[in-house]
Amino acid sequence: MRFLHTADWHLGRLFHARSLLEDQAHVLDQFVALVRDVRPDAVLIAGDVYDRAVPPPEAVALLDDVLARIVVDAGVPVVMIAGNHDSAHRLGFGARLMAAQGLHVAGRTGPQASCVTLHDAHGEVRIYALPYAEPAAVRDALGLDLPSHEAALQAQLAAIRATHPPGVRAVAVAHAFVVGGAVSESERPLSVGGSGAVAAEVFAGFDFVALGHLHRPQTIGERVHYSGSLLKYSLSEAEHMKSVSLVEIDGAGQVTIEPIALQPLRNLRVLQGELATLLAQGMDDARRDDYIYAVLSDTGALLDPMARLRQVYPNALAMERTVLARSGQASAAGRQLRELDTGTLFANFFREVADADLDGDQRRTLDDLLADMAAAERESA
Repeated sequence: MRFLHTADWHLGRLFHARSLLEDQAHVLDQFVALVRDVRPDAVLIAGDVYDRAVPPPEAVALLDDVLARIVVDAGVPVVMIAGNHDSAHRLGFGARLMAAQGLHVAGRTGPQASCVTLHDAHGEVRIYALPYAEPAAVRDALGLDLPSHEAALQAQLAAIRATHPPGVRAVAVAHAFVVGGAVSESERPLSVGGSGAVAAEVFAGFDFVALGHLHRPQTIGERVHYSGSLLKYSLSEAEHMKSVSLVEIDGAGQVTIEPIALQPLRNLRVLQGELATLLAQGMDDARRDDYIYAVLSDTGALLDPMARLRQVYPNALAMERTVLARSGQASAAGRQLRELDTGTLFANFFREVADADLDGDQRRTLDDLLADMAAAERESA
C-alpha cells in the first residue's frame, strides 16, 4: 500500500509581510499532478493546514480547490488532521458529510481516534488520525488525569492498541514534537510552559507514523517520519530541500520512504557580501525573483541599501549588516530575552518580587492559564 505524506502547508502565511499564497498554489499544483501520476492509496496531511485559526478567504478557497481535485477529480482519499496552527472546530466542520466522499478530517479530539480502513492484496491497513490537542482537551475527552503532552498522546495510543486487531497493519497520523527531531525557527512551540516533546517510543507497535509540526524532512528511527513543510518559512530553512514523501508498506509491515522534491516558484536564499558586489551579480542572476535575505559586509555608510537591492532583486525581504551585529552586544542580550517563553518570563519576575520560586502547584496553575489563553488566541486570531 502506498501513501503520499505531507504536512505543514500553512496556507495563508505571511513572510516578512508578503503573502505566500501564490507560491503555495504553485507547489500544490505540482502536488496534485503528483497524486494523479502516482495514484497512491491515500494522501496523509499531518496538520497545520492553515497558518492561523482564522485563515484568509483566499487560503480557504485554495484548500477547497486542491482537495476537490484530489478527492473528487482524481478519486484518491485524503486523511487530514488539525495541527496546532489550525482551529480544530473550523477545520473539522462537515467532517461526517465529507467522509462519504473520501475526505476524512480529524479536527477535535474525541473519546475514540478517527480510523480509516483501507485494503490491499495483503489485507487491511488501519489509519488512525490524531489531531493536535492540548493535554487538557485530551483529558476532557478521555476522562483521565494527563499532565503532559506525552501522557496525553500515550493515553490516546493506548486506547487505539486496546481495540486494534492483532496482525493488522497500523498507521498513525499525528502532529507532535518528537525528541531528537531537528527544529526550525518558524515552528510555533507546542507547549506553553514546560516541554511539549514526546519520545518516539510512544508510537511503538505502529508500522508507520506520519507526523507534522517540524519543518525539516526527517525520519526518527525507521518508522516515525516528518515530511516537512510545503515551503521554506524561515531563514533557518534556507538550506532545506522541501519535499513530500511517498511511503510504501508491504504485507509484512516493512516501510520504504521516498522523498519527492517540490520546485518553488521563488526560492529563499541568503546572499552575503558587499552591496556593490550583490548588485553586480544580481544583474545576471537567472533567479533574481527569488526571496532574498542580504547580509552586507560593508563597513562604511550606505544610502538606502534596501531600495537599491530591490532594483535587481525585486523580492528582497530584509537585510542585516555584519558591522552593526558585531558591535551590538546589548542587542544579543535582548534577543536572548525575547527567546524566553511567557511562563519563564513570569517565573523570573515572580522570583524577583517574591524572592522565591514558583512551587509545583503555582507553576501548574500558571501553565494551565497560559494554555487556555493560547487556545483562546488561536480561536480568535
